Amino acid sequence: MRGITKRYGPAAANDNIDFLFEKGEIHALLGENGAGKTTLMRILYGMIRADSGSITVNGLPVRIRSPRDAVDLSISMVHQHFMLVDSLSVSENIVLGYEPRKFIFHDFKRAARDIAALSEQFSLTVNPESLVGNISIGEKQRVEIIKALYRRSEIIILDEPTAVLTSLEVQELFSVLRKLKEAGKTIIIITHKLKEVMAVSDKVTVLCRGKRMSTQPTAETSSGRLAELMVGHKVSTMERHASRKIPENAEPYLELENITVAVGKTVKLRNLSLKVRSAEILGICGVEGNGQTELVEAVTGLRCPVSGNIKVKGKTVEKASPRGMIDRGIAHIPEDRVRSALIRNFSIAGNMALGYHRRPQFIHRGLLRWEVIREYAEKMAAEFDIRAADVSYPASSLSGGNQQKLVIARTLSQNPGIIVAAQPTRGVDIGAVEYIHGKLLEMRDAGKAILLVSTEIDELLSLSDTIAVLYEGAVAALGPAEDFDERRLAMLMTGLGTGAKAAARGDG
Repeated sequence: MRGITKRYGPAAANDNIDFLFEKGEIHALLGENGAGKTTLMRILYGMIRADSGSITVNGLPVRIRSPRDAVDLSISMVHQHFMLVDSLSVSENIVLGYEPRKFIFHDFKRAARDIAALSEQFSLTVNPESLVGNISIGEKQRVEIIKALYRRSEIIILDEPTAVLTSLEVQELFSVLRKLKEAGKTIIIITHKLKEVMAVSDKVTVLCRGKRMSTQPTAETSSGRLAELMVGHKVSTMERHASRKIPENAEPYLELENITVAVGKTVKLRNLSLKVRSAEILGICGVEGNGQTELVEAVTGLRCPVSGNIKVKGKTVEKASPRGMIDRGIAHIPEDRVRSALIRNFSIAGNMALGYHRRPQFIHRGLLRWEVIREYAEKMAAEFDIRAADVSYPASSLSGGNQQKLVIARTLSQNPGIIVAAQPTRGVDIGAVEYIHGKLLEMRDAGKAILLVSTEIDELLSLSDTIAVLYEGAVAALGPAEDFDERRLAMLMTGLGTGAKAAARGDG
């Protein structure tokens, strides 16, 4: 890709970028939120067209006007938010638009054989008959990769591939990528995560505010140097902050007493008791699917417990609802910003007030005060470095990381008493991670109670005062953060630590 330029109004998403990559390499495309990484790859995949520049594949000039053109050139893209149909099976999703035929009929038996062969060759374990809506995030990503391989892609673009994966799933993904590389495939990873860039890539290209800053072999650089190129200044690494020793007799701001939560007939939390006190960050650690989502839903009024009590400042909550919990001072950073945090076709300004739009600052005599909302949104965009051409644009115009910063800004700016932060730094760059962590610590120091749910062990160890490990819906371990390290947490999360299985059965 040479001289690629793409403008949106006066803003240049890509500014005369050269991006070259070779067959059989893993090439990381690194940059802050809004640096132009996804825009550049969407141009390569034919989703949008560049204003100027040229593309050659295997030395031949090409015109890519649509994803169909890209697929015909053996280029595929696995998007950050998967492009799958939940109501179809795994095999139906993989062959969609490229169905094999036998005479005039679709030959799904042949498709199943081809999918099974690809799954075995690249260790991508999936059940072709499963409905996509019923499989895990990690399995959905495997389906997307098999879909690319089924289409005989030689260049596979992965947009933030580890953003929603557990640490174990990340290692499994890296193993798959190395096998793809050995098979001669070219992999481009769009990412913010320096640790993963250093672990898996052969080369790295850094973009900053739409310009290419550097391309070099990964072995010849360092995470510190890459971070400086990304953000333009030195940033601190994720070091452990001084945790607070919380007195046992401190009054809890939020208290859960023997909470049991079920989804359908499946019990997700069983007799769980936890306390979060003022000026404390309680970190919740666990492999996804062990009750963290249901815990967050119960605390924020999105799901009613089957039994047990929730208390806020000592008062039992009756008939919890999302609006009622907001009125009690509980703010929520959802784990899935697309499904649960934003209305993507609403304006950025409208989303900034969403959930708090009934407050007097935003409404007068039943009418929204749009000028006030706009001014507030512009102030928050500046404070949280949300890169938007105009706050009247839809939220869908923002990059994924900037959408996350919008959610963070909305939540933290309303002076809540309790912050329920589920995956607060998912999909944001290293500069934004540093800023968000600083804000959470600032809120803790101001006396706020914070329930932090994260799959990032480094993040939990860095921020938490107290850590609780969930395993099969029960607390497997609970104690001061200094009592844990990465190895112990990893063991407890998988049920190998002392007491984990007993706690899950209710014996501990």
